[in-house]
Amino acid sequence: QVTCIEVVEAYVERIKEVNPLINAVVKDRFEEALQEARQVDKLLSEGPGDEYLEEKYPLLGVPITVKEAFSLHGMPNTSGLVNRRNVIATSDATVVSRLKQAGAIPLGVTNCSELCMWYESSNRVYGRTNNPYDLQRIVGGSSGGEGGVLAAACSVVGVGSDIGGSIRMPAFFNGVFGHKPTTGVVPNDGQFPNAHGVRTNFLCTGPMCRYAEDLEPVLRVMAGPGVSKLKLNEKVSLEKIKFHCMDHDGGSVFVSPVDKEILQAQKKVVEHIESDLGVRVQRVAIHKMKYSFQIWSAMMSSKDSNGQEAQRFTDLLGDHGKPVWPLWELMKWLVGMSSHTFPAIALGLTEKLMNLNRSGNAKLVSMGKSLQEEMEALLGQDGVLLYPSHPTIAPKHHSPICMPFNFAYTAIFNVLGLPVTQCPLGLGSEGLPLGIQLVAAAYNDHLTLAVARYLEKAFGGWVLPGKV
Repeated sequence: QVTCIEVVEAYVERIKEVNPLINAVVKDRFEEALQEARQVDKLLSEGPGDEYLEEKYPLLGVPITVKEAFSLHGMPNTSGLVNRRNVIATSDATVVSRLKQAGAIPLGVTNCSELCMWYESSNRVYGRTNNPYDLQRIVGGSSGGEGGVLAAACSVVGVGSDIGGSIRMPAFFNGVFGHKPTTGVVPNDGQFPNAHGVRTNFLCTGPMCRYAEDLEPVLRVMAGPGVSKLKLNEKVSLEKIKFHCMDHDGGSVFVSPVDKEILQAQKKVVEHIESDLGVRVQRVAIHKMKYSFQIWSAMMSSKDSNGQEAQRFTDLLGDHGKPVWPLWELMKWLVGMSSHTFPAIALGLTEKLMNLNRSGNAKLVSMGKSLQEEMEALLGQDGVLLYPSHPTIAPKHHSPICMPFNFAYTAIFNVLGLPVTQCPLGLGSEGLPLGIQLVAAAYNDHLTLAVARYLEKAFGGWVLPGKV
């Protein structure tokens, strides 16, 4: 009904209209995108047949955006690090290449936090990204630009990555869908920083979308041959899923209590599932979840099976140059002289403290392994856990500094290797998105994706900012 050029032009215009407010797209490739759209229209007019095109190019002409931490040919690839500001990608990350080969058209790259290790997307290269529902609020991180650009209807699909909730927190704060796949299915190649050592088991690349039905086709393309490990062709009978529900982590001293509105939204989901599907949602209290932050931190800094040490964050800050001294950077920051953000400096300092407690870390790593076994046993091949996405709705700018460990609600599932879909649940009393995490056992991504599609119908999914 519409040409590809009309679609791409509409998205380009939307970005030009909205981006000055939200600062989500940090570098565009509009000219190239329009050229690629013309080629799509030419291909369609030559008519090799719809079935052939659908098979060969499942995402033909779909406008997408890509987190700036991923290589997209000709685009910057700094990850918000000042001493990388002249780095331009000369090739495509594996997932970007697969999406392009499937016919998708990248419109540009989006903002992230410095080195992708904080949950506010702000850095010294591109500045700060604002939430489309309230410009005084954060978009989350590290795939925050993606969350904001999708929420503002500037893109159809986003490429995100997640080592502590970097897909799911922005998806939650911006009221869109995000999926962290089972670990090891979608390749992480071509992003900076990439995971090394034990962290390769925790970093996941995945799709972010406004509509739940888009997650699966995009995941198929991103996973490539790895998709065979997932059961995406299996039909899901929602009545046969064993639903479990946990309202909070058990009261960690490091993490804020869960907002009443988030608990209320989760309660509505439970009530809807029980009345509509005629199933009972089992309430569970998994004691070890209380130590989510400590387990994640210990596992992130542990050695891999070959005894290789985890890469130090301070080395990454130097980016193959001189190592960064966090205490010195803090002094410089206090007088406005540091090229790093405060969260990055603070992370460098805490990393040093973490390394002092080796025996405590070992205990926490073994607690993490036992929690993983407990979770897999609970969920089995037919279970889905409902769990809060974050203790609070999208916080105001800078306030994550006062609640630095709230990302534990998402991070724990990275070290457990479980697939999680973040699902929006409409807007709360302040007009900000609510949502929930849907968790399954490894390689059961099809279950959480099916429940996300179901909840989208029941609760309305994405809501256009400014509509209410």
